[in-house]
Amino acid sequence: MELVLEAVGINKSFGSRGNVFPALHNIDFRIEKGEFTAVMGPSGAGKTTLLNILSTIDDPTSGTIRINGMTVQGFKEEELSRFRQEQLGFIFQDYNLLDTLTIEENISLPLALANIPPVDINHKTGSIARAFGIETILTKYPYEVSGGQQQRASAARALVTNPSIVFADEPTGALDSKSAHTLLQTLEGINKQQGSTILMVTHDPTAASFCNRVVFIKDGTFFTELRKGGQTRKQFFQQVVNVLAALGGGQIDAD
Repeated sequence: MELVLEAVGINKSFGSRGNVFPALHNIDFRIEKGEFTAVMGPSGAGKTTLLNILSTIDDPTSGTIRINGMTVQGFKEEELSRFRQEQLGFIFQDYNLLDTLTIEENISLPLALANIPPVDINHKTGSIARAFGIETILTKYPYEVSGGQQQRASAARALVTNPSIVFADEPTGALDSKSAHTLLQTLEGINKQQGSTILMVTHDPTAASFCNRVVFIKDGTFFTELRKGGQTRKQFFQQVVNVLAALGGGQIDAD
């Protein structure tokens, strides 16, 4: 399989001198093309810190991160900005849509910034909107639609450029269970049909059960991982719940 992301010996500390807090300890992490992976762990385990480092939002104190074989720490800020735009997609818990743009304009913004021809922008935006079931709200503004629809628009924006990897930080955290299920079902379908590579941080075992791999961390270190294989989603959910119980943390939301 093709390796999309590789992190070797990742350490991260906050603070200075006598007041240093070690957040991540010597983490090795690899993601292959087409994987839908969740990162889980108790509160304060370092999940979001790890995601921020892997997604180039933050720098590790030490260690190496390669995306598509390129060592991202060597990039200058301008190069890194262009790399994010061309290679990475982001889904945030709070949607991060622009209220002054329509849903369609929000989704197509990364394509416009990349100077994609208008005819291609229209085709790509329409196609991804249909995949997320939001083609009927494209002319509306974010404040005119539900939170679930906003998050699906945010996910569509993340995937419209066909990035090498999508990073999702608690994407269902602000959604009701029905909206969360719709979003996750769509992401799972796109992952299977288009081979999109997705890395998601979540506290919710129901959300994790849509993935094909779950990595658990505790106190900033690797704890264990699970792979779905041929299990049903409910069987995988129970496995995830059992590991969370062993970890001593995590919200248990029955499906």
